[in-house]
Amino acid sequence: MPTTDATDERGPVTRPEPANRPETQPDAPAAAQVRILTYQPPYAADFKRLNVEWIEKDFVLEAHDLEMLDHPEEYVLQRGGQILLAEYQGQIVGACALLRMDADTLELAKMAVSAAAQGLGIGRRLAQAALDTARSMGARRVYLESNTRLTAAIQLYYKLGFQRIEPDRPSPYERVNIHMELLLAEAEAQAL
Repeated sequence: MPTTDATDERGPVTRPEPANRPETQPDAPAAAQVRILTYQPPYAADFKRLNVEWIEKDFVLEAHDLEMLDHPEEYVLQRGGQILLAEYQGQIVGACALLRMDADTLELAKMAVSAAAQGLGIGRRLAQAALDTARSMGARRVYLESNTRLTAAIQLYYKLGFQRIEPDRPSPYERVNIHMELLLAEAEAQAL
């Protein structure tokens, strides 16, 4: 039976209990073949392509999206963040950014996996690599903004230990209707 986490302007927001989640299992050999890469300038087009693909599938590409996607080095890297990419079978099929919010907090943003590579466990590998990178960058908290229509992404975030929170700042994106965080020290303690 679904559990109610909170309510938003449309009413209760639910997430499925584990028994109600899809039974698809990532192809373990496929996930093992994924290489996580750190951003280099030649990957700029891939970072943009992957994000435009998922955004335009369900939403409208916004001016704030283009600020980051057209200028990833300036918008992410020069501000103390990082961009990771997932390579599978010689192709860049996934990407995400970690934006520096403050000394203790990074925002997980622009998480994308190509439609052709979904269901192989690549998103989970990429998200876990982002969390490991956040820890190595000294973050104590990882924050994200999303939309509840992206059910697979929201389920992944819950599985990784993210919790829904009330926003502490307005989002620059029209599509955002859920804010989540993961306190890294708590996540490590629960894993022990």
